[in-house]
Amino acid sequence: MKQPKSLETWKGFHWCFFINIQGLIICLKRFEKYVIVEDITKAKIELETATELILASGAAMELAGTFNRQEYEDNVRQTMKPPNVESQNFSGLMSWEHGALIQLWKKLRPIFNNLPSSLKPEYENFINAYWGLVNAHKQICKKFGGEESGSLRFGNTKAVDTLEKFAHARGKLIGSTVAEDMEPKAKSRV
Repeated sequence: MKQPKSLETWKGFHWCFFINIQGLIICLKRFEKYVIVEDITKAKIELETATELILASGAAMELAGTFNRQEYEDNVRQTMKPPNVESQNFSGLMSWEHGALIQLWKKLRPIFNNLPSSLKPEYENFINAYWGLVNAHKQICKKFGGEESGSLRFGNTKAVDTLEKFAHARGKLIGSTVAEDMEPKAKSRV
């Protein structure tokens, strides 16, 4: 049986999202290495590439939701519940990519907090891209009812509120303490 177009779109662009996150992990590990050995030119290239991968991840997130809310309810959301998955509280938080990225950001926090001044412009772009990704995720969540109800994992709170809480915690890991000031600068590429 052929999958509905909305489900194909959702799955396909989530695969793109995760591939970009895998690339981001690789870039940030190389960035760390180059900062430690003080090869600022290569560190700059890796940080710029990491920024592009975050922007691409945000675009993939937006493209994953290019259908209406009814199609989401009928064709997509049900695939993330038993018996289609083993977990009662399915979430992207369960992916190995998420765990690896969060651990890497924790490790990089001292580096982000003590960057050479020559990397500050690239770092600001990186932070802006992060908030762009956050905003893309929130917009998709809102489109599919996240301002009214909870996610599959956190059903007791509005999904958008949960995303906001996580976004600020993740932002602190990469040294962004002024999330509200950064959000308007982040532009979508879609």
